[in-house]
Amino acid sequence: MSAPIQPAPAGSLLARVIGLLIAVVLTAASAGLGVYQNLPAQQVIIYSAATLALSAWIWRFYVIQFAGDSAGEGGASELRRAWRRYRSGIIGFLVLLAVFIALSLTIDGFFNVWTVISALILLLIIILTMSVGRFMAENRSAFIGLMVLAGLFSVGSMNIDGFASATNVKSMLLFASFLGLASIGQTLVALVGGLDLSIPYVIGAANVGLLYLIGLSVPPWLAVVLIVLAGGVIGVINGILSLRLQGQALIVTLGAGFVVSGGTQIITSIGSAYSGNVFGTVPDWLTNLSSMSGSTFGLPFPPVVAIWAALALILVIGLRHTVHGRFLYALGINRTSADRLFISERGYWISIFGLSGMFSAITGCLLLGWSGGGFIGVGSQYLFMTLAAVVVGGTSLLGGVGGYGFTVIGVLVLQVLTSFLVGIGLKFEWQQFIFGILILPMVALYARSPHIRTQI
Repeated sequence: MSAPIQPAPAGSLLARVIGLLIAVVLTAASAGLGVYQNLPAQQVIIYSAATLALSAWIWRFYVIQFAGDSAGEGGASELRRAWRRYRSGIIGFLVLLAVFIALSLTIDGFFNVWTVISALILLLIIILTMSVGRFMAENRSAFIGLMVLAGLFSVGSMNIDGFASATNVKSMLLFASFLGLASIGQTLVALVGGLDLSIPYVIGAANVGLLYLIGLSVPPWLAVVLIVLAGGVIGVINGILSLRLQGQALIVTLGAGFVVSGGTQIITSIGSAYSGNVFGTVPDWLTNLSSMSGSTFGLPFPPVVAIWAALALILVIGLRHTVHGRFLYALGINRTSADRLFISERGYWISIFGLSGMFSAITGCLLLGWSGGGFIGVGSQYLFMTLAAVVVGGTSLLGGVGGYGFTVIGVLVLQVLTSFLVGIGLKFEWQQFIFGILILPMVALYARSPHIRTQI
């Protein structure tokens, strides 16, 4: 005698009903948006059908396909377990949908077939990072970053004319090089559990100070050496003060940054009517290093890109495969254990801050070759961007997890995202909003790692 057919569990039925209601609401929103923008009826129907099918499938992927694991334990608990396990993916989908609708309502012509395809690509990235990413726990941040980078570049190439052109790629690499060099110090400091908020101020001071010294007839090469050494001295002072003040690196470096910025303006404004700005002639070799028209051994790209790539390779290998690199991670993971292994916290802490100051000064000097004029505020954007690159890349701000290879991915993601947002005509406030949406879930994701939870 055959077994009687069992009815579907109540929880599973409820999940299907909820999924159907969500799909219907999203479909109605898609149709209403198309009508609002006076699109042809055929497009409205196609978009609505695609929205219905896609939203229903995503709901099934995240909730219903896992309902069978607890079919006999009650519908409410089943839904709660599914929500706890896959809520980040569902929330990511809803946030992406909300941003898509907001952009479609505020930007003329944004809602078209290419933007719909772009949204589908980003949804695919969310799905892949939720599924495949579980099997790449050791390098999860790198996987997520690479997926986001590939998705952003694909979306930009489809929606913006010339986005994938050689000129635009060279431009993105140039600005990524500046950010990448500035982020070297922030990454190293973060690996030992600190923060360096003096970076933008040292960049601005180096930018102005270099041109000021050149204007005083100091040989340009010597002026660069002096500025880089001065940046290192500032970093060492930051390290000494923050170590003596029980690791209060955030406040110490911020205060030191104000002192450096203000002091530079006072010195350079003596006998000048342009406080904070210095005018003069930038050497040709410095211009070639960091301008769009620069060339590297005859190749049509600025040498700063090659410099950044070489330093990135050295840092990635050095941090992972040298004794000093392993000591740095050990210090960031647990200072007490590192001390018992006779690892000098004082030596590493001060030297790391010194390197941060030097790389900040180098960035300021190279930016002078790009801009052609000294400006004290040239580094202002790097306060937020260096921290964002570290966080998006997956390096823990509590130390011991991550590395510069991850920061490189974060730098590229931020630069491609910036170029994309500028290319579609977003205003500055919208750009800040999108950056916030990107960074907040990244912080939440990495803050849930076991290493960080055990330190808090």
